Amino acid sequence: VLVCYPPAFLGCFRDVFVNSHLVLPLVMAEDSVVQANITVGCSDKDKCDTSPCQNRGRCVRQGWQSYICECHRPYEGNNCAEEYITARFGNKGVESYAIFSLDDDPGDTMTISMFIRTRQSHGLLLILANSTSQYLRLWLEEGRVKVQVHNFETLVGRGVVSDGHFHLVTVKLEAMAARLLQSAQDQGSMPIRHIRAHPGDLVFIGGLPDLRASASFGGYFKGCIQDLRINSKRLQFYPIATSVVSHKLEQLLNVSKGCSSDDACAVNPCLNGGVCYSMWDNFICNCPPNTAGQRCEEVKWCELSPCPSSAICQPRAQGFDCKHPETRDFEGSVLRYQSNGKIRRNLSSVFLSLRTRQSTATLLHAQKDSDYLTIFLQNSHVVMEVQAGNDKDSLKMTVESQGPISDGEWHTVELSMVNETFPTSRWIMAVDGNNQEPSKSAAGDLNFLREGAEILLGGVSQDAGRKLSGCLGSVEIGGLLLPFHLDMDLNLLRPQEEQFVRMNDNSALQFGCWGTSVCAPNPCQNRGVCEDLFDLHRCSCPSEWTGPLCQDSADTCASSPCIHGNCTDLPGGFKCVCELGHRGEQCEVEVDMCENNNCSNEATCLKGFQSYTCLCPQNLTGQYCELPQLPVSTCMGTRWKYNCFNGGNCSKADNACYCLPGFTGQW
Repeated sequence: VLVCYPPAFLGCFRDVFVNSHLVLPLVMAEDSVVQANITVGCSDKDKCDTSPCQNRGRCVRQGWQSYICECHRPYEGNNCAEEYITARFGNKGVESYAIFSLDDDPGDTMTISMFIRTRQSHGLLLILANSTSQYLRLWLEEGRVKVQVHNFETLVGRGVVSDGHFHLVTVKLEAMAARLLQSAQDQGSMPIRHIRAHPGDLVFIGGLPDLRASASFGGYFKGCIQDLRINSKRLQFYPIATSVVSHKLEQLLNVSKGCSSDDACAVNPCLNGGVCYSMWDNFICNCPPNTAGQRCEEVKWCELSPCPSSAICQPRAQGFDCKHPETRDFEGSVLRYQSNGKIRRNLSSVFLSLRTRQSTATLLHAQKDSDYLTIFLQNSHVVMEVQAGNDKDSLKMTVESQGPISDGEWHTVELSMVNETFPTSRWIMAVDGNNQEPSKSAAGDLNFLREGAEILLGGVSQDAGRKLSGCLGSVEIGGLLLPFHLDMDLNLLRPQEEQFVRMNDNSALQFGCWGTSVCAPNPCQNRGVCEDLFDLHRCSCPSEWTGPLCQDSADTCASSPCIHGNCTDLPGGFKCVCELGHRGEQCEVEVDMCENNNCSNEATCLKGFQSYTCLCPQNLTGQYCELPQLPVSTCMGTRWKYNCFNGGNCSKADNACYCLPGFTGQW
């Protein structure tokens, strides 16, 4: 007979007597009395006050002296003291995976969640599959979680999880939608076709038995997985003591307990004397001075003072170059260069800076077989000729600067292919940053310089007349410097792999940039001050002198240059205003007054100082002897002995002719 008793009493008793005998509380237990779970006193203190829940579990009071702990994942148990055992995948690079089988129906709504920790940006996380297809896939791609349903619908998380920290990844499949969350942060959702898992379906974790099939998802997962669940049911790699229902584990390959780390320092990844310190699946390098980078691979070469004292060190990729703020004087010098045989980059540009007053000179020349490169000055313009191609019929191209540059000032010239992706292309020149017109024809790149061609800088040996007299600054081909120093001049050899190397020669070059000594001795006269304008001088003259050499007096009238006239100062000279009877630049020529005279009828010209008179033949009269002499008339007085012409009336009273209308004149 089954007897049902009510639940045991929970509370306090005192002064309990049976037949006048004290039963509770007992001072001393008698042999005949049996006690279980009875304590002296009656405390009503809340059990949650003692913080019985571990690992940040939340204590919830359940009546008098009773409580439960709400545990945070991945902890379980009455006091949250049990932790789900973490599974390590891909330890030391070994392929590993686990397979579970579902032993019940998850239902129409399915939530898959797990903690993952990895530094790998790719790898398979989980696949749900039945006998015919894989209907749910989770994998890492570029450090982000990617979800695919029915081999069609795909959703990618926004946050990166490959940072070496634990992340809670959750995929919720509800009716016709899928949602991805990372550490409770929504990563997005997508519509899907209905998905339904059934008992017996397989869950692949970390990879597939087939290596090639795993490679489709970035390979096997390398990292840790903990507290994997489908809905509320666990998939335990290593069961814990707490009785938690779990789906059946079918296979576990190369998966170990815990979340151990590979010893990343075992291969000594730190370079240049760096000290390695292990982190979880990673390492850090304590780099010595003058080095940088994750593996101390970047040497701060310039802090090691590798250049001569006159040069400036400039960092380059994995090395350095030694440059000068002003380049050397190239008068009469030719430098030779060759590739070190390790140049792999595409050589499709040339850069140089120069300063000269030469109108004709060779700046750079290189040739190999039928391919050649020449940069020269012609009529003070920069000209580049390239003949290069991929076949026997190499293409020739010429490009020229639009304006002259031989003005004694610094100029930069950059030449480059318009389109580097084509085998041949037009080239374009930029002078002082201003693009010129592209070349009309096309040519190939300069890669023939990588294969032992000799490069001449500053001229061509057999043509002394075309050697550069002036200064060159930086000269680069394809971004690689043509160094002015020999390797033996450096305190450290340049470590970069790709180099143009200066060959040994007898060029005694000096650093700095200066022109010919144009002010010694001083060409300026009369206390003029000579100014050196780089291969050209200019005289600053005192106020009383002028001219290119201060050789001319500024007061041009001080010497009274006008002989018969008045002097007027003009800029750069003077002007004479001549007196009557004289002409010429200095009024030095006496004018012949009878030259081009108006005397007619063979009259004789009589010169005067400022005029002339005409001596008329007999029977002629007038200023120029142009009038006939008339007979004496009745009107003749003491002065007049001529009649008036054209009917004019002669008046004795005033000895004058009075003309008829239409006539005029003395007669």
